[in-house]
Amino acid sequence: MEPAVFAPCAFPGHALLDSGGGEKLERYGEVVLARPDPQALWPKRLDARAWRGADLVFVRESDRGGRWERRGADVPEDWALAFGRARFRVRPTPFKHVGVFPEQAPNWRWMEARLAAAGPGARVLNLFGYTGVASLLARQAGAEVTHVDASRLALDWARANAEESGLGPEGLRWVLEDALAFARREARRGARYTGILLDPPHYGRGPKGEKWQLETGLAPLLEACGKLLSERSFLCLSSYAVGYTALGFWNLLAELPGGVVEAGELALVEEGAGGRRLPCGFTARWARDL
Repeated sequence: MEPAVFAPCAFPGHALLDSGGGEKLERYGEVVLARPDPQALWPKRLDARAWRGADLVFVRESDRGGRWERRGADVPEDWALAFGRARFRVRPTPFKHVGVFPEQAPNWRWMEARLAAAGPGARVLNLFGYTGVASLLARQAGAEVTHVDASRLALDWARANAEESGLGPEGLRWVLEDALAFARREARRGARYTGILLDPPHYGRGPKGEKWQLETGLAPLLEACGKLLSERSFLCLSSYAVGYTALGFWNLLAELPGGVVEAGELALVEEGAGGRRLPCGFTARWARDL
């Protein structure tokens, strides 16, 4: 029996071309990138020529990051990509990320379905919102969105993505804040949200030096989020933190009252015969009356 994996959904601007040997080869728009991936334990299927043809190759320099080598002609610093009506900039960073996580597409579609069921007046809180693709999609689905991140750079990137998508300031609130501090303050204010999205890192720092550590911070954060959920509501938790399991996430969300929980792995599917799946972290979803 195969492990539980949420079915990936179409992302026309992205393709996983190959994986293996601790690396993955992807196409974002017209640009092909090669970078490390510790989950790719198996042998590569494509030959060395295909991998040498990558336009950008990530070279790790330390545990804290690295650099991208440009091997293609006229490779841009950043470029536009789209998912549905959302448009955003892909930008390779020294931390190996590029500003969008295609494996999250099933969660985005699940969120859109919950918002459609909720109807007018929905409010979404996106904690650890990063560059804001989920926030853009939630706003385009009609929700008022509060987007929270501890990085000024990420917030500026998210705002630029909103402009790229043709979204004005109405219905979008950008907050530079520690996620736990913000959630607790909103609970004291009596705020309520239809949906809450969380994609926390393993480690991080808030804008005032607050320390975030997944194993000690996640349960208190979910406790605070539970006080923010309206009667008809949903919550989606995902993380790439190695060493945790979907069952652990399921147990956390099962503490929230009155909802239905599902949990499993996220994955990307390789192009070509066989459709091998690359693990991309875990997710757990909770919904009450939606």
